[in-house]
Amino acid sequence: MKSDIIVIDETGKGIEAALRQAEQAARYRGLNEKNSLQLQIMTEEIMGLARGITGETTADFWLESEGTAFSLHLTTRTKMDASKRYLLMYSSTSGKNEAAKGFIGYLRDKFENALLAESDGVYYDFNSRARDEAPQDEEWDRYERSILRKLADEIRIGVKGGLVEIEVRKSF
Repeated sequence: MKSDIIVIDETGKGIEAALRQAEQAARYRGLNEKNSLQLQIMTEEIMGLARGITGETTADFWLESEGTAFSLHLTTRTKMDASKRYLLMYSSTSGKNEAAKGFIGYLRDKFENALLAESDGVYYDFNSRARDEAPQDEEWDRYERSILRKLADEIRIGVKGGLVEIEVRKSF
């Protein structure tokens, strides 16, 4: 099942609809109250994570489910810089850009990363550092990221130019 795509705008319009959509999907799939609440919390936190990193308030949200396995999706456009890109990759489970598929995707990803470094003087090659050694920025270590990491099975983030795609997976 794939839900409708809900547009979240700068005024917050669409957030309540996204939460209702998550609640309805949980009910349709027969989740108990606790799991339904977790799905709604992850829905809210995926929006907070994207807004916290990119600063963007306009996004598209939808969810997909098969049985009791759910995928929450959020896409937004942003003016990408090296710092945003780093924080996005750091928030994902794998630390990798999920949009960099295949050889051409890998090259495009490295090229975009190098261009960002050139434009603002900062270069993060996330794959060259162990995730445990990543700098801990307490100011940014926000509630959204920690809640998602605790509740989700997997957080996948893809960056292609200024397009950010976040997918949060959870099987109940």
